[in-house]
Amino acid sequence: MLQVTPLFQFREVHRQYASFDVPASVKCSRCIIPPLRRILLLHPFVSAKKSPRMCGIWALFGSDECLSVQCTSAMKIAHRGPDAFRFENVNGFTNCCFGFHRLAIVDQLYGMQPIRIKKFPYLWLVYNGEIYNYHKLKEQFEFTDYQTKVDGEILLHLYERFGIQKMASLLDGVFAFVLLDTANRKVFLGRDTYGVRPMFKLLTDNGFLAVCSEAKGLTDITHSMSSPPKITPFLPGHFEVFDLKPTGKVESIQMDRFHCCTQEPNHAAYDTVERLPSGFVPETVKSNIRSLFENAVRKRLMAHRRIGCLLSGGLDSSLVAATLVKLAKEEKLKYPIQTFAIGAEDSPDILAARKVASYIGSEHHEVDFTPEEGVKALEEVIFHLETYDITTIRASVGMYLVSKYIREKTDSVVIFSGEGSDELTQGYIYFHKAPTPKAAAEDSVRLMKELYLFDVLRADRTTAAHGLELRVPFLDHRFTAYYLSLPEEMRQPKDGVEKHLLRDSFKGLNLIPDEILWRRKEAFSDGMMSVKKSWYNSLQDQMESEVNDYQLEKAPKTFPFLPPRTKEAYFYRQVFEKQYPGQAEWLSHYWMPRWINATDPSARTLSIYKPDKDQ
Repeated sequence: MLQVTPLFQFREVHRQYASFDVPASVKCSRCIIPPLRRILLLHPFVSAKKSPRMCGIWALFGSDECLSVQCTSAMKIAHRGPDAFRFENVNGFTNCCFGFHRLAIVDQLYGMQPIRIKKFPYLWLVYNGEIYNYHKLKEQFEFTDYQTKVDGEILLHLYERFGIQKMASLLDGVFAFVLLDTANRKVFLGRDTYGVRPMFKLLTDNGFLAVCSEAKGLTDITHSMSSPPKITPFLPGHFEVFDLKPTGKVESIQMDRFHCCTQEPNHAAYDTVERLPSGFVPETVKSNIRSLFENAVRKRLMAHRRIGCLLSGGLDSSLVAATLVKLAKEEKLKYPIQTFAIGAEDSPDILAARKVASYIGSEHHEVDFTPEEGVKALEEVIFHLETYDITTIRASVGMYLVSKYIREKTDSVVIFSGEGSDELTQGYIYFHKAPTPKAAAEDSVRLMKELYLFDVLRADRTTAAHGLELRVPFLDHRFTAYYLSLPEEMRQPKDGVEKHLLRDSFKGLNLIPDEILWRRKEAFSDGMMSVKKSWYNSLQDQMESEVNDYQLEKAPKTFPFLPPRTKEAYFYRQVFEKQYPGQAEWLSHYWMPRWINATDPSARTLSIYKPDKDQ
């Protein structure tokens, strides 16, 4: 192993070792190092205990620039995989390259990518995610020649036998992948149903394709076009097929959906929970909800790293944490589950989370939150989020800071969270104002399809920023498909309580305290502070000194696309444009409550908001 001068700079404490296998026939005067065949860099300063597989993927096809220059862009997502990283170009295509940043969660020895196996030497795969049913699929289809213990290897076997569409539809998990088939000269991209794992692409008119887990890894990519090509999020639940030209350039020939949230997934036939009792008798429905939810948590225990859980003390995170602690005991995990809460000392979330943690017996950690610390973190948060959406940024600050604490102060790496429940179960307070059950059901599906722009984006970026891997059982394919199949009237708020069906499904089980089971909805960004002084109030007060009246008046001219209407929104947009100039279209619209003429996304600003008595 050869010690070299670092090609890419990390923090001062980082040391890097590299191994190179470079064709002597390929030379480039502009390269910092010879053009790469393979570069593998490890971080030996990270211990086996502490080294954090949330991963970062990056790929180029048909680059007009030297790859060793281009791959500096891939280092912008190094936080997603702090264990090791690799760049490798493709045999016979010197302008095609894969990049991979690794966080080792499953098969720590053989988990580096791109994945290639002896049986299919013409297939190259990079992916970010977890395939929870890979053992089941191996048995079902008798893949006896599995070469590694990596869950992602199942993609190669499924693709070779069934093709790309069936392959994608059989995957129970969260994923974003780039699959190259050099024998048939095809490139495939795919992303899970809700976009829990992110992926962006850049495609020029002349066929240069660049792909990355985060948009920031594509903003400085060099290309030969006179005008900058668009960087766009890859649509969840879809796959795309490209022809690979001899030049390394590509041409898109197919873009199709392989799964929609309202359809039972194809992999349900091979799930551990087999056929559910049919019909809409309330007790049957509630039993099915409990079975599918517990199964969703159980399958996500797949990890070689320590598991923890975010706990706000709300219904969703409390159900996740309680079920996780229960199953961890059944599975005989060798460590207690750690739970993490953030908030001011007198905040509703801190008090509720403390009560839940004591009840379920988790090893609980509380992170103190102050508005000053939150404001200070805003620029970092917006950099990682790649958005200027108001409610996303508000909620992200707390999640970013608690993730930082987890990374620095504990050895938990796999983090469970309650994202997706509000969208699925009509948990937002504005659902009380839905004109009809049908309208509420339709808006629930809309929110599910837009998760990748808002809550899922927030949860991924704030945890990945600190090398943590997120797990979201409420977005399990079978669980969501079943819940959305229920009658519209059954899913709407009842007796003045949102998420009534979900709450009622766990009634009388003593899984969590009753006062938590029936606690009113409180947004994460609001619950971190007391009702007397909300987080959004502190932000708006701070922005009075950051943005003046004249700037806000001229906002439609300064920012013609989605112009900000408040000083807070103006500040976020200003920071975003500084970091990502000209990329405002990454956000298609602001998240905002419906049916009540809301001017602010915070639930506490709505006339129908009623805090719990102890708040």
